Amino acid sequence: MKKENAIIEEVKEVEEIKEVETTDHFDFKKIKSDKYFEAVGKRKTAAAQVRLQISKDHNITVNNKDYKEYFPTLELQDIVLSALKEMDAADKFNISIKVSGGGIHAQAEAIRHGIARVLIDINPDFRKKLRRIGYLTRDPRMRERKKFGLKRARRAPQWAKR
Repeated sequence: MKKENAIIEEVKEVEEIKEVETTDHFDFKKIKSDKYFEAVGKRKTAAAQVRLQISKDHNITVNNKDYKEYFPTLELQDIVLSALKEMDAADKFNISIKVSGGGIHAQAEAIRHGIARVLIDINPDFRKKLRRIGYLTRDPRMRERKKFGLKRARRAPQWAKR
C-alpha cells in the first residue's frame, strides 16, 4: 500500500512539472508596445546591453548593424537567437544591442545571456526553463594572467642546454 501511494505521488509530481512546462507560452500582446525592457549580459570581457521592445517587425540590430551582418556565421547567429527560440518568442521583438569587448564568440554569448535576462524581466515563469538550459549562468571562466618569467600564463621559455 505504501509503494502504491509513493507511485501515485510521483505521478502527480510529474503531472505538475508538465503543467509548469506548458505555461512557458506567454501572451506578449498584454504588454504595451511603447515599453521596452533592458538588461546586461556578460561573457569573459564582453558586455552586451540588450534592449527589447515588443513589436510586429522582427529586427535585431547589433551596434547599429543587422545581426546577420555583424555575426557572419550561422553558429554565432544561432547562439544569439537560442534564448528566444527556446521561449518561442523569436518573431515578437525588436531588439537593439550594444556590445563591446572580447571576441566575436564571447560577444554572441554575452548577447544570449542578456536576452535571457530580459525575458525573465518580461515573464518570471521563464526562469526555470532558462536556468535549466544554462542561459542565465554567467560563464565565470576568464583568461589566466601572465606570470613573470614566462611567455604566457604557463608557457615557459624554451630551454637550451648549450
